[in-house]
Amino acid sequence: MKYLYLSLIAPIILSAADPYAEQLFQKNCASCHQAASGAEARIPQIAALKTMSPAAILRTLESGIMKSQAAPLSGDERMKVANFLGTAVTVERRREEIANPCPAGGPASAPWKDGPGQTQGWTSWGGGLANTRFLPANEAGLQADAVPRLALKWAFAFPDTSTLRSQPAVYRGRVFVGSQDGSVCALDAVSGCVHWSTMVQAQVRSGIATGEIAGNPAIFFGDSAGYVYALDGATGKQLWRMRPDEHPASTVTATPVFHQGRLYVGAASREEALSVSAGYMCCTFRGSEAALDAATGKTIWKRYMIPELAKERSKSKHGAAVFGPSGAGVWTAPTLDPERDTMYVTTGDNYSDPATSMSDAVVALRLSSGEILWSKQLTAKDAWNSSCQLPGKVNCPDTEGPDFDFAASAILVSLPPNEKGPKRALLLGQKSAVIYAVDPDRKGQTLWQARIGEGGTVGGIEWGPASDGRNVYVALSDIRFEVALKSGSNDRTYQLDPNKGGGLFAFRVDNGERMWQTPPPGCGDRRPCSPAQSAAITAIPGAVFSGSEDGHLRGYSTTNGHIIWDFDTAREFKTVNGVAGHGGAIDVAGPVVAGGMLFSVSGYPARGGMGGNVLLAFGVE
Repeated sequence: MKYLYLSLIAPIILSAADPYAEQLFQKNCASCHQAASGAEARIPQIAALKTMSPAAILRTLESGIMKSQAAPLSGDERMKVANFLGTAVTVERRREEIANPCPAGGPASAPWKDGPGQTQGWTSWGGGLANTRFLPANEAGLQADAVPRLALKWAFAFPDTSTLRSQPAVYRGRVFVGSQDGSVCALDAVSGCVHWSTMVQAQVRSGIATGEIAGNPAIFFGDSAGYVYALDGATGKQLWRMRPDEHPASTVTATPVFHQGRLYVGAASREEALSVSAGYMCCTFRGSEAALDAATGKTIWKRYMIPELAKERSKSKHGAAVFGPSGAGVWTAPTLDPERDTMYVTTGDNYSDPATSMSDAVVALRLSSGEILWSKQLTAKDAWNSSCQLPGKVNCPDTEGPDFDFAASAILVSLPPNEKGPKRALLLGQKSAVIYAVDPDRKGQTLWQARIGEGGTVGGIEWGPASDGRNVYVALSDIRFEVALKSGSNDRTYQLDPNKGGGLFAFRVDNGERMWQTPPPGCGDRRPCSPAQSAAITAIPGAVFSGSEDGHLRGYSTTNGHIIWDFDTAREFKTVNGVAGHGGAIDVAGPVVAGGMLFSVSGYPARGGMGGNVLLAFGVE
């Protein structure tokens, strides 16, 4: 979702309509490229630049012939200029360009063919419409007593990649995975060979979802530039691409959810990070949820989480010009309840004042029309942006909330029969480090709540708990930093604190009783390192899996929380596609289970963590 602003900020990719990107180009580039003329001109004209992809322009600015000229620009600014100039394209790689291609015309791996009682795999963010992140044993194909025997079967690496945050999907024998460089690949689940590979315009930011269009498999995902894609699942050919929100800073972090020919997707924004610039007038983005026609990408309905448009307000106490209200981005996959024609969406904080009523909230909408049925706010007056962490706080809202928004989807569970009690619960994990159970049939009335840590900007409960219907399993982030002054200056340095954060908890879903708590094993001598457990977690009967910032992927017993399997991903790997592979921190994407195998991506250098570029596949020995 959001990143603590230290010495670096994650690249922000904006659309060509971004006025700040145009200003950067006019100031730093236009004098040469607008003056270029004639067939012999060595400096390409703007028309020629427009024929290039953003990725190609960025390579030229960062490592090509324009490296010295682009050196005064930050990495963030180079990214903006590249996207302002370039024309986005989706390129399907030819078979001869793919390392380790699957045999032409070969059938899907035999163990993955559908059989009685089997499903087609892990096809969405939460493993199903209720976002429980749980699969029963017959669907997962994996028993808890076999977890200690999980071993690496193959590793696949992406070139020019240090961040892997997109959760894979598994569908009919293929693993679909997206990468930082815009690559999207379909791999054979058993062998790791490549069925097809396609390149899109920007980092694949959301997880992958699957569905069917006219009886044919399709995959869906969002990118850093705010586009949603549909690709043919058999070939990788682009079926359509659209932008659910036209704000220049919009992005799609929420994994789309496919159901009965529709695609449901939330829009979030990087505007919160742009606020660190003193020249940026914060803020105008409004989060939203939209229903799309899965066959065409056309919008069926769209609902903003802030009804009114932002307008200019009085200057803040720091003297900054302000627009508002803004924010309430949707970073999470929606939770669907088709029987009641309802969906549940969790929302982010406000970026500027005034604070609004549907930020930091769970919002119930009518599935068919997008009508808002009710909302429940868990933290009020949470207006915050990244400038609040910097000296001067130039664009920080006067409210300066705690940044306790939601990065985790709601989980819908049925409760044990009780004649007078609630029949269902929504489980909500918040960055405040509080897990809530609320009644969806009584407009979010609180049933119970429990605190597991301190919470914070990159703390609390980040990307999502899991539930087997009896318990809810909750991982704690609470990333913290060690701060020191550079020798001979007042400049501060930040390093991950190896002794703070992490832990896994289990609570009964009906009354919130804590069943067990397992502290993090710790970083040992590894540096940089954090024991925080920010990534989404995944459960099967008897076992729950959690990845950590320390690079480990662990399996826990659901009975007592004991660690029954531990694999260190922060090392070098021999890969099936011949690309040098190494793992690192695990964040955002949770592991997925299907066909008796476990799949996980590894690599997350944000906040000074360990980068990596591998997808790992595990099976039982």
